[in-house]
Amino acid sequence: MACGHEASARKNQKMDVKLTGLVQSLVNRPPHSVPGTAVFFTSEPDTAPTALLHSLKHYKVLHENNIVLTVKTTDTPSTNDAQKLRITKLSGNFTSIVASIGYMETPNVPKLLELAKKDGVITNTMTTSFFLSRRSVQNNSEGGPHAWQNKLFILMSRNADDASHYFHLPPDRVVEIGTQITI
Repeated sequence: MACGHEASARKNQKMDVKLTGLVQSLVNRPPHSVPGTAVFFTSEPDTAPTALLHSLKHYKVLHENNIVLTVKTTDTPSTNDAQKLRITKLSGNFTSIVASIGYMETPNVPKLLELAKKDGVITNTMTTSFFLSRRSVQNNSEGGPHAWQNKLFILMSRNADDASHYFHLPPDRVVEIGTQITI
């Protein structure tokens, strides 16, 4: 049995869905559409965000404009605006953005989206909704040789900084969709 982070990563990989496959299936069988822009965060640009999957499962709707956003930290202290965004149009209503920020920069997503506004990806940042995946880690209570490491990992993950605060998201436009995993 692996310690907390490894066990958590393995469970997440089992649930991973390829973004391009999901987008193609949504093009073939589109759900109901609602006005506005939704930004879904993912750590891997090729993987569908958990919040997007759960939103489709429970609400059965998509926004008319959907952005899948990955924020990567570079090995340089800062990046200039021309190098910050890599924008890929996936379909008529899906865009993938990989944002690169320097390790000394603050990851301010609303400011990054203002750069995307210049490319026509987003029209009104003031009415954009931000969807975050929240993972709640539970202990499997079986004990074992790594039990104390799992408990420490769970404690640390519960006390981690809030993603909406870290990315400087407007609190009144953030939707958190959670999942529970057991390690």
